[in-house]
Amino acid sequence: MLDATLSDRARGLLTASARSDVPPFMVMDVMAAAARIEAAGGHVIHMEVGQPSASAPKPAIAAAHAALELGRIDYTSALGIPSLRARIARHYRETYGCAVDAERVVITTGSSGAFILGFLALFEPGDRVAVTVPGYPPYRHILTALGCEPVLIETSSETRHALTAEALLAAHRKTPLKGVLVASPANPTGTMMSREALTSLMAAAEEAGIRFISDEIYHGLDYAFPAVTAAELSPHALVINSFSKYFCMTGWRVGWMVVPESLVRPIERLQQNLSISVPTLSQMAAEAAFDGRAEMEAIKRGYQENRRILIEGLPKAGLERFLPADGAFYLYADVSKFTSDSLAFAGAMLEQARVAATPGVDFDPVHGRQFVRFSYAGSADEMREAVARIAKWLG
Repeated sequence: MLDATLSDRARGLLTASARSDVPPFMVMDVMAAAARIEAAGGHVIHMEVGQPSASAPKPAIAAAHAALELGRIDYTSALGIPSLRARIARHYRETYGCAVDAERVVITTGSSGAFILGFLALFEPGDRVAVTVPGYPPYRHILTALGCEPVLIETSSETRHALTAEALLAAHRKTPLKGVLVASPANPTGTMMSREALTSLMAAAEEAGIRFISDEIYHGLDYAFPAVTAAELSPHALVINSFSKYFCMTGWRVGWMVVPESLVRPIERLQQNLSISVPTLSQMAAEAAFDGRAEMEAIKRGYQENRRILIEGLPKAGLERFLPADGAFYLYADVSKFTSDSLAFAGAMLEQARVAATPGVDFDPVHGRQFVRFSYAGSADEMREAVARIAKWLG
């Protein structure tokens, strides 16, 4: 009897916390299903995950090799290697004509680590933070796990699926917001905000006392017009970026933030306690990655060709409607002509056409059942084959 009681108590100790009860990041489930097909000998075209198919820039790989030859890889400062922080500040001068003090640059474990640090530094449990739908799911899930309340603001084709000052202030009047997070180029839509639109939104947020976070992880992958950094428009914005997308360094897990001066020390304290520092080898490689811009621009031209193949080919295959693909490497397609359940649609397309894509419900719990996201970060041949397979499947 006593043993049974102790056993029951032990099981109770292993119960997961309520804050861990967040939805799965569905794209990872799609990847797992595709891997099972491949393990059985099937050939899947991967368009589900937002991951470049190219390798990291050659200078980054060479820098990592050289560092390993030295044999000792130590901790770094919690804020990051000073020379990398300075190189990122120089990047803002060269790319945007924007002066950023290297002391305001914080190196993070990818953009995911930046979101955690940024949210912890800016918000208290219970704070309401606006995010757009469709949008990147971990925004909502990380906020929820930290005890904050994500406030979903729907976007529409009338605003090219970008958040407007009017929509933000309407949500704020309903129940006050403490923050807002926007991305341009955005995931999953690929839509971008013009300088005028971003300036208007940031001004409205600051006037209302709403803290502004700008996710700029897809900067560099812009096709319609040059992306604008929030760091240029206000010293009060918290800007997040990463080496994952443009620099093709997803698995290296290194990103950065440009933070308001008042948040540098609080974020440093958080980083010291949560992770001590970002992996040193990745930081060394990241600094050298800036010397590989010619390689990255060639890869970007490949994305532009893939984008053209899909924009021209998917309508012929039966998917005529999709959101503006201004940047990033995504096309968010309307599949409502064929289904009211994008999860089932994506599952059937994977099983029958061997094309993996992500159901829209991952990005939009409101209207996502009628959309599917295709990533065009692979090769042009894969994009052509995907279009052919989808056309045959839907035909």
